[in-house]
Amino acid sequence: MAECALVTVPRDWGAPDSGAELRVAISRVAATGEQQGVILLNPGGPGGQGTPLAGALAALQPSVSERYAFVGMDPRGTGQAGATAPELAPLTCEVPTERFSTWTDLDARDRSRASIAEHRKAPRAVAEACQSEALTPYITTWQTAHDMELVRRLLGESTLNYLGYSYGTWLGAKYASLFPGSTGKMVLDSSTNWEGRLQAAFEAWPAINQRLFDDVFLPWMTRQWPELVGDTPAEARRMWERVRDHYESIGTRPDDYDLVFTGMGSPLRWALGALVFAAGAQQLTGQEPEVGAELNEAALARFGVPATELTTERIAAELAEDYTSYPATRYAVACGDQETRSARWYKRLSDRQGPRFPLYGWAYGLSEVCGYWSEEPRQTLPTLPPAVADNVLVVQGEFDPQTGYEQARAAVRAAPGVGLVSVDDAAFHGQYALDGNPCVDGMVNVFLLHNSRPDRATCPGVPLLDETEVYPVDGPVRHHRPASVTAQSADPALRDLRDAVRNRIGELNAFRSR
Repeated sequence: MAECALVTVPRDWGAPDSGAELRVAISRVAATGEQQGVILLNPGGPGGQGTPLAGALAALQPSVSERYAFVGMDPRGTGQAGATAPELAPLTCEVPTERFSTWTDLDARDRSRASIAEHRKAPRAVAEACQSEALTPYITTWQTAHDMELVRRLLGESTLNYLGYSYGTWLGAKYASLFPGSTGKMVLDSSTNWEGRLQAAFEAWPAINQRLFDDVFLPWMTRQWPELVGDTPAEARRMWERVRDHYESIGTRPDDYDLVFTGMGSPLRWALGALVFAAGAQQLTGQEPEVGAELNEAALARFGVPATELTTERIAAELAEDYTSYPATRYAVACGDQETRSARWYKRLSDRQGPRFPLYGWAYGLSEVCGYWSEEPRQTLPTLPPAVADNVLVVQGEFDPQTGYEQARAAVRAAPGVGLVSVDDAAFHGQYALDGNPCVDGMVNVFLLHNSRPDRATCPGVPLLDETEVYPVDGPVRHHRPASVTAQSADPALRDLRDAVRNRIGELNAFRSR
């Protein structure tokens, strides 16, 4: 059973006596045995609500829950999870519909001046809408880290232990940098380069998503449905292009089709890409695909019908959903923590990345909201002090398409003493407690419970959806490849909970399109 509370915090920790205040929601699931500390949780985003994680992680990791209280926190700007009162709703950026492009065939491969101008409408409008919100300058990592320190003091803890996923790795590392004396054990899972630029994690999306698509996803598709997509990745890539043309012919913007195949860092996002591709290939070939149990469950969850009833028209209608409300915390933090690049710089990035990473390289640089951010950062975020490096363990999947392996490696190299667990052949975003991987969970739990932390270690990954073995792929993990493992068996309720948490984390840390 979780206990919940609202914590009053200054709007601006730089001027805490200014009078304006905010409220931050927290939850706590007490340790089931003799408590040795608390673990604060963050699911990433920026903008993810952490209060639901406390109960979920306690259920998924009972041995840790016996010794630690799990504490969830909904960071400033994210509202309160489950609340209906307007004052407890997440801060959003409302964009008038007329500010967006009306092109129905928007395709970043079109490098005409008119196409580029149309692509720039949305990010410019979102940046202006977010910066018009009075709270935006106070929704930053620096401010949230100070909120975390207040929570530690209110809980009466001498140190704050921490588990953060994705952007949560940046937040945790910056908390440790600002409050090293209060920092306990830190597990940073699916890591940004928290010693560098936060925006670099987003700028790497074209490269890391192309790698996952070419080296992992397309080979998986050929194993699942060779009769639909072909026997080789090259054949599958040609079919994928034909399917792209088909969806465009029935009204789907090519940009929206491409975006389906980026950020596939959760089972739900992976299944969405597979189902979109398979439905299109079925339409073109007339072949009826056999769909495994996990993909069929995903079809029901995402589209409300079994995979056998999916049509490209139904999928196209789903992909055409428009957005006029955007999560303000996502952009306030990503664009407000550090000085940003200009829209012109991002256009040049698009020109460079497009030919090399066509899946998303053409589109990313034209869609980056931070290119239109005009506010200067109000605070400077320090790097990790050597004194706390021994307290930090980074866990990173090799083919994570949302925070690339190179980001985690760069952070570890820049902070001597930090530990790293690499997960070989892992394609999803978020490893600890979410994959049922006994190697990963064991290493993290030994660190939390027995204070024994590896310097460098490699865990094998677990099989992809509807497969029973791991198919090795060469990538940035250069260690000796151990034998593959099977995900831990669990009762259906725990398995569903694990999938739900991972899918939620995957969605929090994904790009949105209009």
